[in-house]
Amino acid sequence: MDRKAFLQNASILAGASILPASSVFAHPFEPGGGGLDRLTDAQGNFILNPLPYSESLLEPSMDAETLHLHHTFHHGGAVKAANKDLEMIRRAMDENNLETVDYWTRKLAYHFSSHVLHTIFWTNLTNRKTEPRGELLREIDTHFGSYDRLKGYIAQTSKNVDGSGWGILGYQPYARKLTVLQCEKHEKLTQWGVIPLLVIDVWEHAYYLKYKNKRSDFVDALFPIINWDNVAERLEVAKKLV
Repeated sequence: MDRKAFLQNASILAGASILPASSVFAHPFEPGGGGLDRLTDAQGNFILNPLPYSESLLEPSMDAETLHLHHTFHHGGAVKAANKDLEMIRRAMDENNLETVDYWTRKLAYHFSSHVLHTIFWTNLTNRKTEPRGELLREIDTHFGSYDRLKGYIAQTSKNVDGSGWGILGYQPYARKLTVLQCEKHEKLTQWGVIPLLVIDVWEHAYYLKYKNKRSDFVDALFPIINWDNVAERLEVAKKLV
């Protein structure tokens, strides 16, 4: 392997190390065949995929203006920044000047985590009513007692994130069970190996235009548009990968 290829692969692995090697992002998960979870292009650069629906589809739970700004500028900004982080890491390695590489590695963790979670978030939403069923419902009943109990748990967890962050329902392969995380920002407060299945974005940019400072109202408004079929498909894929 030549030096250029080595540096490219090393940089991609630096980003991918945020998730386990067997995660749905190591093997691009493509719900409905749309390839929405494909986070990089053939050259290893991070890419922003188009939304899988029109910007007005999630009205009134999520308004079109917020959705446009959120996807284009917040998610898109994270993608651009992650590519810059990779470039700065490559440059530092090329020049054998590693004095700032820890800074750019931290920035990559921040921006790439944002890219991962936002990518999941868009597919977790729909304009039709869905509910957990099949294997997903059985797992929910086993680990949380009932669907209603899980809704209360993840809603409260999401509403009470300190500052900005996410509520996450994930699959913990080491324990072979579903788990709920309260994620402050996105590169912190994780469980190693967890594969996210459902994410609830509670950064202010996700809700402030419509809901002002009423985060709780926004979280409550999301539950009718959660795409539980997508969550179930992610669980099926996660179980096959571990």
